[in-house]
Amino acid sequence: MAKQLIRLGHSPDPDDAFMFYALAKGLIDPGPFEFEHILQDIQTLNDRAQNAELEVTAVSVHAYAWLQDKYALLATGASMGATELATYIPPDNNQDTQIPTEAQNTPAPSAHGPLLIAREPLGLDQASKLTIAIPGILTSAFLALRLALGEFKYQVIPFDKIPLAVKEAQTDAGLIIHESQLTYSDFGLHCLLDLGKWWFDKTALPLPLGCNIIRRDLGPEKMAHISRILKQSIAYSLNHRREAIEYALQFGQGINLELADQFIGMYVNKWTLDYGPAGQKALSEFLKQGHQAGIIPPITPLQFI
Repeated sequence: MAKQLIRLGHSPDPDDAFMFYALAKGLIDPGPFEFEHILQDIQTLNDRAQNAELEVTAVSVHAYAWLQDKYALLATGASMGATELATYIPPDNNQDTQIPTEAQNTPAPSAHGPLLIAREPLGLDQASKLTIAIPGILTSAFLALRLALGEFKYQVIPFDKIPLAVKEAQTDAGLIIHESQLTYSDFGLHCLLDLGKWWFDKTALPLPLGCNIIRRDLGPEKMAHISRILKQSIAYSLNHRREAIEYALQFGQGINLELADQFIGMYVNKWTLDYGPAGQKALSEFLKQGHQAGIIPPITPLQFI
């Protein structure tokens, strides 16, 4: 019997590559599905999701506010600014989807998230009057910065070009995501605000940035089956960390193994395997505050597949 094609959209970044390593390399059973990996930047995936082009895709949590009718949230694949590493194991008694002991015992960075950077160390009252380069209007980083600063002038620049644009004074300041969070100081730039820390100080929750979503027209049974497969892929990488990081390294923007490991550790954590109560609350609160601020439409009760 022919397998059903599932187009899986995710960004060509080390954290997403790490998550889907086992699936991409045929190290787990894909069941009755054939997965085609579509690698595109998150802004492109956000745009494609508006037309429901892909069966499963990573999107910004911000973008999901406009996708609720077409897609359901998967319970796995979240990208969150974590404050602790994997001390929570989802209660499913499946050894293959548990986070390994060594990961549970590894200390994690404190709260972190997208960074607001500039050529000079400025106060936030000054920063709010600048033109800020952003990686996309539907990114969660942009929503978080709107919540932190209110209205400000901005220009959209590809995420990997922002540090150089700030350094060369093509823009006043920049909102950076992905590996640039670890390398911006190489450009002689200063961090004005860590949005992950700002959000945690405000809510005591991790900052939800990315999520995986699945098209509702697949039906409940297939959605649940695909969710289990993706969870197995993430668990495999957490249990075979070294080989998964070495695979993911090819997708890094000029970073070495040590930085790739650090970056993946920041965003592939206990909430990636399963949101858990705190992760679900974080996502709901982020979208709720976005609506209350008049930035996004109202949110229906969230369903996690």
